[in-house]
Amino acid sequence: MADSGETLTYGELVLRAHQTANLFSSLGLTQGETIAILIENSIRCPELMWAAKDSGIRYVVVNTHLNAADTSYLVADSGAKLLIASPATLGLARAALVDLQHVALITLGAAHEELLSAQPSTPLIGRHRGPSMLYSSGTTGRPKGVKTSIEPVSPDTPPRRFAMLQEKYGLGADTVFLNPGPFYHAGPNRFMMSVLRAGGTVVGFSKFDAGATLNAIAHYNVTHGFFVPTMFGRMLALPDEIRASAQLSTMRHAIHAAAPCPIEVKRRMIEWWGTVIDELYAGTEAFGHTFISSKEWLEHPGSVGKPAAGCEIRIVGPNGSLCAPGEPGRIMMSNGLRIEYHGDAAKSALLYDSDGFASLGDIGFLDAEGYLYLTDRESHMIIVGGVNIYPQEAEAVLERHPAVADVAVIGVPDNDMGESVKAIVELIKPAKPSEALAEDIIAFCRAELSLHKCPRTVDFVDVLPRNPVGKLNKSDLRARYRNDG
Repeated sequence: MADSGETLTYGELVLRAHQTANLFSSLGLTQGETIAILIENSIRCPELMWAAKDSGIRYVVVNTHLNAADTSYLVADSGAKLLIASPATLGLARAALVDLQHVALITLGAAHEELLSAQPSTPLIGRHRGPSMLYSSGTTGRPKGVKTSIEPVSPDTPPRRFAMLQEKYGLGADTVFLNPGPFYHAGPNRFMMSVLRAGGTVVGFSKFDAGATLNAIAHYNVTHGFFVPTMFGRMLALPDEIRASAQLSTMRHAIHAAAPCPIEVKRRMIEWWGTVIDELYAGTEAFGHTFISSKEWLEHPGSVGKPAAGCEIRIVGPNGSLCAPGEPGRIMMSNGLRIEYHGDAAKSALLYDSDGFASLGDIGFLDAEGYLYLTDRESHMIIVGGVNIYPQEAEAVLERHPAVADVAVIGVPDNDMGESVKAIVELIKPAKPSEALAEDIIAFCRAELSLHKCPRTVDFVDVLPRNPVGKLNKSDLRARYRNDG
């Protein structure tokens, strides 16, 4: 852990994971059952996950930014028999379990270490590999647990994604992986576990800090990292002298995902870090992936790449027909993986079409060369007088306005047209909200896009509601305007 200085060797990781697996067994947890982990980014997190893998137990890593009600929902929905907390999250854990008396609670610390030391350090025999059951971010409703079956393979057998990531990014014993994001999120979590499986080094943080991230790259000779676009933005906002002095020569792959990256942000990162900026498009569901390198992206700006080996992509219209190159539609992917949403048979049944293709709910198109471009989320679509508008197009323009730090474009109720287009803007300091600035922002958009795609009104806010991995929570924004109306 870069900020605390704590370290964990592979020998210690294996020993503690085996002891923890034996502790789970002593508590009566059996193969196929579920545990929930509610701890901040911590050196203890990997050993808990490996212990579950060694036990044939599903593990849910809970977002520590949730409130007690949402935490309780996740623990109950997952069917967890055990919740593991830290001293920092103990209050939240206890509040979440008030109505879940059947769920046992373990708190990390001195008492836990005493329990652990009494356990054997030998592996459990005959257990299959325990999978993660990570929850979607819930930006469009209640989070959904992405559930895969427990395969009849040993914990030493890696999941299929490991070979894909290892081949694509050259993961090995010489990998030094910087993980500044939240360990509960699918991207940082799965990359971290893959690097550990490859025998590399993981460098984590309790929370992201732009300057500390640059310092860690130099100090640890970092070769790989996983980032989200908001991290890029914060590093680009550092003073010129700090950016100019950054030592980045060891970096081979700076992988970003989780949210759309503004074209100008990505272009500036490539200019600064070189052609090591790699993009990955996927979801917690993991039934499809695309990859794009810096070199490819510079030739196809805005694309999220081509499908991974073994993955197929189709773009379909509202009636299910295939879309022509350049024509936006629903993105459908297939790589042979079958998942279900835990506790939601109806939604699971609708996930795959008759050919085994599924969608993350994104709209996009393929160009003539097979490169994928994201247009927007289906759930973000605005309907004005019967015309469908995807707001990401306007957001991509408005992000380039010199006074705009962040922007969300949403549909708000309109008695005449059903909805109207509104931009909600976070300003770059020292810019101040004003009617004149709002008019300038609208005019800036109209200079590039058709009138109906541009906001009719602009509201200013101190900060937009983004989660820790940079995803904009538009459902919150829309709810505010529905309630106000």
